[in-house]
Amino acid sequence: MTARAVGKSRAHRVSSQPAEAGANAACPSGSAWPLGATLHEDGVNFAVHAGAAERVEICLFDRSGTREERRIALPARTDDIWHGFVPGLQAGQLYGLRVHGRYDPHHGWRCNPHKLLLDPYAKAIDRPLRGAAWQYAYPLGNEKRDLLMDTTDNAPGAAKCIVVDPHFDWGDDRHPAILMEDTVFYEVHVRGFTRQMPEVPENLRGTFAGLATEPAIAHLKHLGVTSVQLLPVQTFNDERRLIDLGLANYWGYNSIGFFAPEPRYLSGGDPHEFRRMVKALHAEGLEVILDVVYNHTCEGNHLGPTLCFKGIDNRSYYRLTEGHRHYMDFTGTGNTLNASHPAMLRLIMDSLRYWVEEMHVDGFRFDLAPALGRNAHGGFDHRGPFLSAVAQDPVLKRVKLVAEPWDLGDHGYQVGGFPQGWSEWNGQYRDRMRDYWRGSEGSLGDFAAALCGSADIYSHSRRSPRASVNIVTVHDGFTLHDLVSYNDKHNEANAEDNRDGESHNRSWNCGVEGPTDDPGILAFRERQKRNFLATLFASRGVPLLLAGDEMSRTQGGNNNAYCQDNPVSWFDWSGERRQDPLIDFTAGMIRLRRELPVLRQPAWLSGVPDAEGRRDVVWYSVWGTEMTGEEWTNPAVRCVAAVLDARFASPCADGTRCSVLLVFNATGEDVTFTLPESAGHPGDWSLRVHTPEGLVGEAGAPSFGAGDKLELPAHSMALLTQVVED
Repeated sequence: MTARAVGKSRAHRVSSQPAEAGANAACPSGSAWPLGATLHEDGVNFAVHAGAAERVEICLFDRSGTREERRIALPARTDDIWHGFVPGLQAGQLYGLRVHGRYDPHHGWRCNPHKLLLDPYAKAIDRPLRGAAWQYAYPLGNEKRDLLMDTTDNAPGAAKCIVVDPHFDWGDDRHPAILMEDTVFYEVHVRGFTRQMPEVPENLRGTFAGLATEPAIAHLKHLGVTSVQLLPVQTFNDERRLIDLGLANYWGYNSIGFFAPEPRYLSGGDPHEFRRMVKALHAEGLEVILDVVYNHTCEGNHLGPTLCFKGIDNRSYYRLTEGHRHYMDFTGTGNTLNASHPAMLRLIMDSLRYWVEEMHVDGFRFDLAPALGRNAHGGFDHRGPFLSAVAQDPVLKRVKLVAEPWDLGDHGYQVGGFPQGWSEWNGQYRDRMRDYWRGSEGSLGDFAAALCGSADIYSHSRRSPRASVNIVTVHDGFTLHDLVSYNDKHNEANAEDNRDGESHNRSWNCGVEGPTDDPGILAFRERQKRNFLATLFASRGVPLLLAGDEMSRTQGGNNNAYCQDNPVSWFDWSGERRQDPLIDFTAGMIRLRRELPVLRQPAWLSGVPDAEGRRDVVWYSVWGTEMTGEEWTNPAVRCVAAVLDARFASPCADGTRCSVLLVFNATGEDVTFTLPESAGHPGDWSLRVHTPEGLVGEAGAPSFGAGDKLELPAHSMALLTQVVED
């Protein structure tokens, strides 16, 4: 077979004969709803949105997925949905799509029936997708590039969809329904977390089943996190460029199957392995949050592969430029899905509801969320089609919705710009905390605002501190250990000449770049890690802990390890890491946050006296006197103390009320603080956290009274508590 060129002014129409003559004789029209492959007792109903199609065929394959046994043209079309019912099919049947229609890339048409396509609503895929020549709809190496249609049949090597039986015994499973203000997110990679965990059976390591094992869950429970936020687990593709370099798209932000769990995270043939993981985590009171990528797909730009949407209805699913050959790119990946088009919007909403209702997940973190919030004209609109659809959806109302509030388009930085009902990764919190703890001049005011929940960002839209998901480190960037060990990124292993990744990290290596044997620098780095963690869990808002930060996981200074599916990214569960005191310190801080309601109230701190003269927060200088305006604006001032009055908060679990005194020193010198009068009520302060010593003490720890002196070494903090009377 040969490739055929397509000119600018005319479309070339192609046809392909069914594998079996008379294949449609016993194929009733079926139903246009629901979309995808729906299993019935006597067969399977197929429905595909393909507005650009002249014919849509279902191709059925043998169990090996290499031999096409039957090809069936869907007999009916309702609006833009092709549908038909195939009697006799059962769960486990492998299938794919062929879509006949115009191949005219100059005008946005890219149908090529010689290429087997994935069903956008497929619930399972038979193999991991790894970039290869079969994924392209044009002949690689030809100077005409995508304008030339490749007529080679790619079905033998292509990935296949699987018909899935949706029935699963959930038993008494229920959503933990943890309040947002009580939530502690734990951002973790399914594969990396257990890939080297020796207690997990080898065949389960790096899989959904591995994450559901007792040793994995025991670590989560010891930490005290509430919500396991998984990096993308919907089916994704490894770019061919990475495969050629011996790398992989480890993070998974290269999605293509929005209903199907990633095959490489399945330990065996159990189609319900993801459900079993959710059920096991729920049984321990842990929520499951999915990081979802509905802003783009792995099909890339006009020269990218054709796996699904491009070949089905390119002009409906993607945002195209005015000339239609090229793609609008608000994501940095080559394309942007058109969430304002009814077909794409319906698919996204159907996918979200599917993961909640059928897979029992508890919420979503939306990658590059402003790309979803853009209207038909490309501008971000908090009342646009997608955000409006979510706002009225009764299923999504009951789960957590978290935006990564930036993309690469115009006006793409939307921290604080999402509507009520949404929380956001607070990138400004991250920057403010990093600037303060590395000793930047003029950082104190922003630090204090972030510590109190970032009212300057969120209060204007009548949202509460729950809107701020507080981050210091996340998957994208330095780990906590590397944040205090490197001034510069070291991404040479990514084979991009260290050009990739963020260059302005606001990091500080504490005196030496990378590994060192200097005991003073090592101790300083440990103190800085404790400073960041203690501040994170003492801040109002919702904390997110990057998995592995509690055990000093390092990536060797790589701040963009998206392609490192190897020990660079995997957890090190060796004895030294298991014994890292930072694990218990992190667990102690999370426990302390849970014990002290004043740290997690869903209300803004105002500092305004009530009728009795009490204030919810009062700020003090090192002298024990209230901060003056001059001190707040002095760029050299980097010491401050704050009293959070428990009389403005809920009582503790034992019925008492505990105020909190936070004391911070981000200077390079030791500082002696004079403890202030305790917001108008007597009593001693118990020292609970002292980052120079790594202390997380219980009530009754060393106590201090008003006017007593508290020594804080350079770059350290303390947290004290006091039981108060109503």
